[in-house]
Amino acid sequence: MVKGKAVHFVDEEQSDRRFFMHKTQWFPVGFVAGLVALAAPGFAGDLGAAVSGKGTTGSPAAESSSSGCPQNADGTFCWMSPDIGQAWASGFIGSGVSINVSDDFTGQPIDGDLGRGTQRQRHGDWVAQIAGMVAPGANIFKYDYLEESSIVLQDGLNVINASYGMWEPLSQHPREQAIVGAAWAGTAIVTKSADNHSREVGQPHVGDFDELTIGLIGAPSAIFVGALEHNGTPENKARLEPYSNYAGSNPEVQNHFLTVGVERDEIGQRGTSFAAPVVAGYAAILGSKFTSATPIQITNQLLDTARTDTLVDYNPAAYGRGEASLSRALAPVSIH
Repeated sequence: MVKGKAVHFVDEEQSDRRFFMHKTQWFPVGFVAGLVALAAPGFAGDLGAAVSGKGTTGSPAAESSSSGCPQNADGTFCWMSPDIGQAWASGFIGSGVSINVSDDFTGQPIDGDLGRGTQRQRHGDWVAQIAGMVAPGANIFKYDYLEESSIVLQDGLNVINASYGMWEPLSQHPREQAIVGAAWAGTAIVTKSADNHSREVGQPHVGDFDELTIGLIGAPSAIFVGALEHNGTPENKARLEPYSNYAGSNPEVQNHFLTVGVERDEIGQRGTSFAAPVVAGYAAILGSKFTSATPIQITNQLLDTARTDTLVDYNPAAYGRGEASLSRALAPVSIH
C-alpha cells in the first residue's frame, strides 16, 4: 500500500509550504512500528524495530572558522544563552542522555551558520546539530520521518525532538503515534516546535490541524517551544517572534509551553524548528546532573523554573510558562 505523508516543517522559510512525500507503508498482521525501550528501568516499551543510526557524542571545544557568529571564551556560540556555558563549566553537558531527532534528513538543504562557518544542510541535520551543540555530551540519534523504523529508547534518559507537524491523522503514522504515546506515558521528554503561523497552539491553519500537536496537548512529558527574537535578560527583555505560534487560552498548552531565543540575525535561521532542539539540549543537560530523575520530573523542572522577568509584557497566553532558564533548572541539589 502506498500513501502520502503530509508533513510541514516549522522553520520560517518553509512555514507556508506543505510537503507531500510518499513512501511505501506495509502493515502485515502483527506489525507495529514505534518506540522500544532497551532494558532501561522505568522505561516501558512494547513496540519493536531497530535504531536507524548510531548515536554520536562530544564535548565542548574551541573551534576556528570564518563564521559571522563568533565563539565565546567559554566555548559557547553567539546564539546560545550564557547559562549554557555555566552548565558546561560545572561539568553538565548531557552525558548519558539520548536525544532522538525525528525529522527530514532527505529533503532540500538550506543555508545557515551556527558558528562553524556557512553550511548547507537538510532541515533535520540543522535541528540535530543545534541539540548536539547545546548538549555536546549527549548521544544524538537521527530518524528520517519518512522511514518506518522505530525510535529506540536507550538506557537512561531519552528526549525526542519533533520540529515538524502533521496534517494527516496520527492513526496513519505509527511512529508519530508512538512519540505521542511516550509523552503520555512519561517514558521520554518530547520537545515539539510550536509552529510558525502566528496563532494559538492547537488551532487550525487554513482549516488544517497539526495532529501531532493535538495529540501532545495535555501529555505530562511534552513541551511546546516558541521562538523569541533573542535570548532575554531583565535588562534587555525579549518578545515572541512575530511568526511564532503562542500558548493561547488553553491551560494545558500554557502549562507546557516554553520559549527560547532564535538569533536569526546571527545564524541566518528562523523558526520554532530551531527553538525546540535548544530545549531538548537543556533537558539533556539536566539529565546529566539529575541522573535518577524521570522524564516527567525533568519536564516539570524546566517548566517550573522558567523566567518571566526577561520577557516584554509577560502574559501566559503569549509565553506560556516563560523563557526556559537552564541556570535556574540546574540550581537545586536534587529534584523530586
